[in-house]
Amino acid sequence: MRIVSLGEILWDVFPDGEHLGGAPFNFAAHARRLGDDVVFLSAVGEDARGRAAVERASALGLPSDAIQQTARAPTGTVQVELDPQGQPSYRIVRPAAYDFVRLDDLKLAALLRPTPDWIYFGTLHLAEVEVRKLARRLLDAAPGARAFYDVNLRPDSYSPDLLRELLGWADVLKLNEDEVQQVGALALGLEESDLESFCRRGAQEFGWETVCITRGADGCLLWTPHETVSVDGYPAVVADAVGAGDAFSAALVHRLGDGASLREAGDFANRVGALVAGRRGAVPAWSVEELSPSRL
Repeated sequence: MRIVSLGEILWDVFPDGEHLGGAPFNFAAHARRLGDDVVFLSAVGEDARGRAAVERASALGLPSDAIQQTARAPTGTVQVELDPQGQPSYRIVRPAAYDFVRLDDLKLAALLRPTPDWIYFGTLHLAEVEVRKLARRLLDAAPGARAFYDVNLRPDSYSPDLLRELLGWADVLKLNEDEVQQVGALALGLEESDLESFCRRGAQEFGWETVCITRGADGCLLWTPHETVSVDGYPAVVADAVGAGDAFSAALVHRLGDGASLREAGDFANRVGALVAGRRGAVPAWSVEELSPSRL
């Protein structure tokens, strides 16, 4: 299965060190670990962090030729603080190099050979107008690809108009319970909504084929116009939750692309998310062999 992931690559700066991250990068790295053919499209600065980022991406099996270099801004960073439960809060430094990723027609055509099965994007990166135009060109040039929108709301990086535009691009939407309320209010005019009502209303307006709502330790809810399933989570001692949701997304895409049922896909994604949440860093070392339910 071939996936194009478009988005930010940045360094998560913790009080005790730095880890390479950014939701689309994390997603790409985890999808590659699952055996998918992944192209990660982004940009880094002409600096030491940028060089280290490209080296790390290559070590994780991601083609470095799709990670551009620019002198217009430094490699992205975000200050991360963890609460006592290991849940992160973020302060994003912008402009960043990933805001300046660009593709001419020749490079776009090369990127789409072979045609991707999935195109992944999030909100933060596409808040930049020129990047959003690039994403739209990418989707238009690969009409057979399924668009996976991982909402990932970050402070000062979204607006009602932006959300409505991106929601209209999505075939598969993934967000958490808090984001359901935010997106419902800002993009759908819902003062308050239960999860299934949000899915039905959004699908009617935007045409989503599948919605995934993550519920932390309680697992996830997966919805289509024909089926709704609630899938229990797996217990995990959380080291930090950075990257766990991105690993979940990669696992979900992997199984949905295999033709798995909603319950099978959700269960597998919950297992991967729990495994990653138990380790420090957005892309810690893990193997498929560790995903047996009895080992979590």
